[in-house]
Amino acid sequence: MFASSRDPAPAAASPAPDVETTVVPIIVALSFCHLANDTVQSLLPAIYPMLKDHYGLTFTQIGLITFTFQVTASLLQPLVGFYTDRRPRPYSLAIGMGLTLVGLVLLSYANDYRAILFAASLIGIGSSIFHPEASRIAHLAAGRRHGFAQSLFQVGGNFGSSLGPLAAALVIVPRGQTSILWFTGLAGAGIVVLVQVGRWYQAHLCQHLTRAGARSAGNAASLPRSKIVLSLAILGALIFSKYFYLVSLTTTTLSTSSIGSTSRSQRLRSTSSCFFSPSPQGPFWVDRWVIGLVASTSFGFPFWASRRFHSRCLTSA
Repeated sequence: MFASSRDPAPAAASPAPDVETTVVPIIVALSFCHLANDTVQSLLPAIYPMLKDHYGLTFTQIGLITFTFQVTASLLQPLVGFYTDRRPRPYSLAIGMGLTLVGLVLLSYANDYRAILFAASLIGIGSSIFHPEASRIAHLAAGRRHGFAQSLFQVGGNFGSSLGPLAAALVIVPRGQTSILWFTGLAGAGIVVLVQVGRWYQAHLCQHLTRAGARSAGNAASLPRSKIVLSLAILGALIFSKYFYLVSLTTTTLSTSSIGSTSRSQRLRSTSSCFFSPSPQGPFWVDRWVIGLVASTSFGFPFWASRRFHSRCLTSA
């Protein structure tokens, strides 16, 4: 009699360890997929000199490619996040990577400017679907180690951003536009991994919604709406300023790498050599900057320090 009355208690308490335990395999899987996604993203600006030479594009047209890609890859993310907050889609990550794969295939066979724009938009849409849900799942799998989880997830993206230009110099520039197909294997591997991540997320979705509802209720009682809006506005301004100069730097550097060359072969040699040139004007300088960013993120110090400081404040309070 007493045993039967106590049986439901362990079943009710069983989800608790999932809330506190860090699921490292899921975070590593997300970091790998973040690497794959950002590697593909950084391929596009890396081949600007080749596209400019092959299709006779102007700098305005190259800027429009960047604009199309960034609008779909960045500005759509809040809309995707707003939708998935209300209606979570565990397998949306795999769908987003699938769109990226289709964009790569179209980019490898694009034969005019409109096809390039369309391929760039598909790659951007895939990225905009990936990031909001991937961040949410990384937070869910973090347990109490939010700093570690965020830094591990972030380092995959930073490392991918540094690999893209090098991969373009080593693979695409010597072999031509159709060699972009080689990177569909990376996107395909990402789809397989994200399907498994989606299954894990679906199994823990009810738990996540319960935690999110309790957290939002607590935040609504403690934070005024004006403070939330101001905080988001400040964060948005910081992110905008960061990517404004970052995109301007990479677009200008990569697009002007072929200036001064008189023939196609000379331009391709210039494009390839500038990735490994120690000159501050070459993309290798940009790549060293990204590699430095990867190294700093790998230690996870900013996230670890902020988390530790936040925990101490809560303890002292």
